[in-house]
Amino acid sequence: MSTFITRFDTSGPGVALAVKDLIDMEGVPTTAGCRAVANEASPARADAACLAGARSAGARIVGRTNLHELALGVTGVNPWYGTPVNPLDPRLVPGGSSSGSAVAVATHEADVAYGSDTGGSVRIPAACCGTAGLKTTWGRIPLRGVWPLAPSFDTVGPMARDVAGLARGMELLEPGFVVAERAPVRVGRLRVEAHPSIDEAIDRVLDAAELDVSAIELPLWEAATAAAGILLVSEAWETDHDLVARRPGEIGADVVGRLRIGESIDARGLASAHQVKEEWDVCLDEVFRRVDVVVTPTLTVFPPPLEGGEELLMARCTLPVNLAGVPALALPVPTAGALPASLQLIGPSHGEEMLLAVGLTIEAAATTQ
Repeated sequence: MSTFITRFDTSGPGVALAVKDLIDMEGVPTTAGCRAVANEASPARADAACLAGARSAGARIVGRTNLHELALGVTGVNPWYGTPVNPLDPRLVPGGSSSGSAVAVATHEADVAYGSDTGGSVRIPAACCGTAGLKTTWGRIPLRGVWPLAPSFDTVGPMARDVAGLARGMELLEPGFVVAERAPVRVGRLRVEAHPSIDEAIDRVLDAAELDVSAIELPLWEAATAAAGILLVSEAWETDHDLVARRPGEIGADVVGRLRIGESIDARGLASAHQVKEEWDVCLDEVFRRVDVVVTPTLTVFPPPLEGGEELLMARCTLPVNLAGVPALALPVPTAGALPASLQLIGPSHGEEMLLAVGLTIEAAATTQ
């Protein structure tokens, strides 16, 4: 049962919803996919705030999904609860950290899943499993009752098989949410070094969608990636260092190692990263005056084998998005091979309605490929 940590028997007409096991549900312990957390956990006294819309809409929560431990990892491999099986190829990583959520929707065990995204944790597993995922604007979805990792980066967002499913997920997270009626057409295409088949697939579907695409440059992209990594692991150490001190043997070695990197970052490193963030925010604001969305690959490689999954740390195009706090959509697009590529649409702050409209246009074009 590696997709879910806990399953629930449900029936009825409501949307089948899977919930990542770091989101509190009343009466159920939250594990964060970690033995150290599970061994100290008591049943939650209340639902996380982000579940209110799903409850009022009558959604059927089918289970609490597995994840890369403490939401700090890109592979989805979990030593305590097993690793969710990638539905595209069981030899490949499912992606992390919201691995179980991606697999649950890909295998039709849920219509919608909730994931969290701190450095790519919704978009990376969506890319690995051939599904769709929406990283929401930081602060848009309340995080009360959600196990923290890096509070100035943490977000909750929907995962689904397609854009319509993401829209339904946003309606549950934010009642009254409506996708924009028209998709804007000004697309900024950012070139990053990626597998040629991924680049070709993205270019082909953008052309088929008949969007106004122009090449853009973001000179701070690499610096923003590095700064985001520094700030994220530093905050993660602040969040989890006490757990490491109390129960070091009940946390996976890869996660402890990543947390220890956060411990080693000094004040100068943090100050430099914060300066890059300020410059990056200005850079993106300027870009979004010229284009409506920015397009990159979600990952620059196809999902790697289980034994080599850590290469995703360098292959993700997700961290600069989290540094700025803006929304981004991961969407599968067909290639000439067996595995789909994943296109990332990045929008301005609180641009989710527009991003999903553009996503619908691209998705429709992808079906003709």
